Amino acid sequence: MRKIISKEETAKKAKKNNLILAGLLILIMMGSIFGIIVGSLGNSSETEKITYNGYEFANLNGLWTTKIGEYNFAFIYNPEQVEKISSNVDYLNSYSGKTLYFSSENQNALVEIYRNLNPIVLRFQEACIDEKDCKENLPVKNCSNNFIIIRESNLTGITQEENCVFIEGNNENLTSITDEFLFKVLGVEK
Repeated sequence: MRKIISKEETAKKAKKNNLILAGLLILIMMGSIFGIIVGSLGNSSETEKITYNGYEFANLNGLWTTKIGEYNFAFIYNPEQVEKISSNVDYLNSYSGKTLYFSSENQNALVEIYRNLNPIVLRFQEACIDEKDCKENLPVKNCSNNFIIIRESNLTGITQEENCVFIEGNNENLTSITDEFLFKVLGVEK
C-alpha cells in the first residue's frame, strides 16, 4: 500500500525539487558564460594584429590578412617585415579586369601574386618575354601587356617598364620582395 501524503507534504517536495532544478540550471548557465568568456579571451590573444598606414593586418593561420575595398588579401609577411624598396609601380586598378601574364623562377613568390591578384584580374596566364628561352606552347608577350617577371638576381629590386614589372632578388627573399610589390600596388606602401 501507498503511504498517504498530505497536500502540504507534496507541495514541500515539489518546492524542494524545483529549487534543486533551478540550482542546476544556474550552474549550467554560469558554466556556459564562463566558457564563452575564457574562449573569447583565448582567441583574441592568439590573433596577432598590427596597424600600418591605416590598414589593419591580422595574422590568421600563418598569413597576414587585410581587407581593402571589397577584397580580402593574404600575405606571408606584414608590411613591417619587408624590406622597403624604392620603386614606382602602377596601382591595382591597372590590373583589374585584364589578363595578367607572369614568368617566375620562384614558386612561393608566384603563389603570393596569384593568391592576391587572381580575384582582380580577368585571367592569370604564364608567358615568355623572350622567344629564345620560351617553352613550347607558351605565348610570347612584351611590355604592352600586364606582365610580372619574378627572377633570381644578385640585385634586389622592383622596377616597372611600361606594363612589365620585374621583381628581382635572391631566392630566399623573393617572397618578401613580392609582398613589398603587392603592398605598393595596393597602396599600403607609398
